[in-house]
Amino acid sequence: MSLGWRWGVLVLVLGAAVGARVAWVWQTDELTKQAAGYERQLAAKDLAHGREREQAAEAALGQAAKHQAQRLDLEDRLQAQDKTHWKEMNDAQQAQVRLRDRLATADLRLSVLFDAGTAAAQGGDSGMRAPAGTGGLVDGALRARLDPAHAQRIIGITSTGDQAIIALRACQAYITELSRNKHDR
Repeated sequence: MSLGWRWGVLVLVLGAAVGARVAWVWQTDELTKQAAGYERQLAAKDLAHGREREQAAEAALGQAAKHQAQRLDLEDRLQAQDKTHWKEMNDAQQAQVRLRDRLATADLRLSVLFDAGTAAAQGGDSGMRAPAGTGGLVDGALRARLDPAHAQRIIGITSTGDQAIIALRACQAYITELSRNKHDR
């Protein structure tokens, strides 16, 4: 090969090497710019995602606080109803005790009102007549006094019934509060 050819090939190889190096630097610079752009996009997405998660967490905390406030309010209302229930129950029991005491000491006597037509058909009025002016009774109506033991049993039955009614009202109030709280959510 001649020297001219060698210089030509050398210049060509050197030109290719310089061209490759320039292309490599240019491509690396472009890739760096592109990578920096992707990093900015990812950072922006991460920031937006972080803000979104923060807002969701704040909303969840707000909802939890609201539910806790509702629960505490319900507990307060139920506790107030429970106090009312026990006060009513205690008052009813005390009234029953006073009534039993009055029956036991003969301070109070229970009597039964008879139908005048039934008493006459059975052969006269073996009972006693109510005095005139008794509140809410018909003048001269036939009445019979109950044995104190029977009166005590009747008072016991009415006491149990009163307690059942008070307990039923308390249960109904409890269910009403629970259903109202459920609908408020």
